[in-house]
Amino acid sequence: MPNCFVSDAAGDVISITPVCQDDFLDWLATQSTQVKNLVAVNGFSAKPNTYCLLTDHDGNLEKVMIGLVNKDAFFSFGILPKILPTGCYQIIAPNFSSQQLEHAAIGWGMGSYQFKQYKKLKDYTATLLCKDYDIAQINRVIAAIFLVRDLINTPANDLYPEKLAEVAVDLASEFKAELKIIKGDGLSKEFPAVYAVGRGSKKQPLLIDLRYGDLNAPKIVLVGKGVCFDSGGLQLKPASGNITLMKKDMAGAAHALALARMIMDAKLPVNLRVIIPAVENLISGDSFKPGDVINTHKGLSLEIMNTDAEGRLILADALALASKWQPQLILDFATLTGAARIALGPDITALFSNDDQLVQDIVSVMSEEQEPVWRMPLYQPYLESLKSEVADFKNVVTSESFGGGAITAALLLQQFITPEIKWAHFDINAYNATTTPGKPVGGEAVCLKGLFKYIEHFVRIK
Repeated sequence: MPNCFVSDAAGDVISITPVCQDDFLDWLATQSTQVKNLVAVNGFSAKPNTYCLLTDHDGNLEKVMIGLVNKDAFFSFGILPKILPTGCYQIIAPNFSSQQLEHAAIGWGMGSYQFKQYKKLKDYTATLLCKDYDIAQINRVIAAIFLVRDLINTPANDLYPEKLAEVAVDLASEFKAELKIIKGDGLSKEFPAVYAVGRGSKKQPLLIDLRYGDLNAPKIVLVGKGVCFDSGGLQLKPASGNITLMKKDMAGAAHALALARMIMDAKLPVNLRVIIPAVENLISGDSFKPGDVINTHKGLSLEIMNTDAEGRLILADALALASKWQPQLILDFATLTGAARIALGPDITALFSNDDQLVQDIVSVMSEEQEPVWRMPLYQPYLESLKSEVADFKNVVTSESFGGGAITAALLLQQFITPEIKWAHFDINAYNATTTPGKPVGGEAVCLKGLFKYIEHFVRIK
């Protein structure tokens, strides 16, 4: 259990009362004169993301009020772990549903995160009592979020392909999964696109292949882009651009591993496979070059028009391998395009899929879990723009004025998916540029709660 939660309280418990801004006056009218006076002195009006600490006659903290925009605003609870003194707290909200209470606890957990690998920080010492919640699921979600954040926040000098593989080794050991790591000659022969992208680094590329579960259960594959650092290759990213954030280009891999962890921890009845191509896209005399033509695991050839469009190359091999297994479902995660951010901003995940019902089901559960996704089109006429004179496809559209970069990237990935297989591609941002309640600056997990619930339903109806 993460140390921000307790299942039993040994001593006094301090109550946390959420108050929605629109309900503030009605709530205040029911309070004692003492509470009214303390609220007035503190200037508390239930404005979202504000709080008020109420003390007893001896000056001891007795109650915490927190302002919300509405009962679903669970991120607001993320402000509390940092500001509350040591103690055990419990959310008292009779008008909240059980799901809203669990979301509030998740918000608390998200606000308890600290990245302390390189800097000493003062521990948050407030704990939340979760006696009547589904504490196993709350812990599962928070552990997955923390794993994603830790991996993204770790710099590339300490998280390169071999180190990313060690995370998979640890997961395989914890949950008794099978693990195969392919590198060297085996990688260059079987997964030539992965090898081509990663061969320019001294830290050699590899492919992680983890398997878990019941061989007779529904087959699901999670694929994650594992570019541990992306310099842009020979078409180097500018210093004025986002190169300083390119340690986060393995966020897709982090999400695949974290979602796999949730699935294995819950012992879902699934035949699970996790495939992660892990590379560094760096410059050397052996780097792949603009104009190169590389082969892929599927046998399709790709002409390199931009070495900074490397993620789709390594995913091509991984998705081809996933499709060869003939699963019922493939989900892939990648910080793939800036175009998705331009279209949807930093908080909404771009979703592409070849199956309308799959999209409908995912969007529905994401809405329930407050994880915003937006379906983007796989507009087939754009595929013509990726046709090459010397290879099957180019890795990018060469016309700078064409636009639609997230769409054409997804269309290229689709060429490596067997059409009959349900497939969803998540073009993620996975980074908080500023701190907001429950979301500190740095790496961020997206879509995990919703996708876990979708998979939980998917495997039980198959």
